[in-house]
Amino acid sequence: MPLSLGTRAPDFTLSDQLGAPVSLQSFLGKQVVVLYFYPYDETHGCTAEACRFRDEYEVFTAAGAEVIGVSGDSVVSHAEFAAHHRLPFTLLSDRDGAVRKRYRVGRQLLFIPARTTFIIDRAGIIRGVFSHLFSATEHVGEALRVVRSLAP
Repeated sequence: MPLSLGTRAPDFTLSDQLGAPVSLQSFLGKQVVVLYFYPYDETHGCTAEACRFRDEYEVFTAAGAEVIGVSGDSVVSHAEFAAHHRLPFTLLSDRDGAVRKRYRVGRQLLFIPARTTFIIDRAGIIRGVFSHLFSATEHVGEALRVVRSLAP
């Protein structure tokens, strides 16, 4: 089971699609973070989810949130995926799955990395958790609802 509501989100530092280090700590106190774990770049469900986050990105930022995607794909794969679909948000490479494990995002159907979205408030507390492998685009609307509820 993923980390639950009210839990402090574990800090991490991972490389983004440009190879730059990104840490959760750098957002705390400034923005709500929508941290979504997804299985793989360029797969049908993951592309639909990423494009839906892309299409709503300005709404998220206007509401005070930053969107960050995480998968085990490489920095190069993320760069290609972001360019191909014009993704305006950060994609992080969790090659060894360490961050996925810290957030207790396991596997579904025995081998597919789970699709789980966390909404983390400005203080670093998890205020929303959504996990469903096949309802990829629904995570976006659910995340936006929670982000709006956290508006100052």
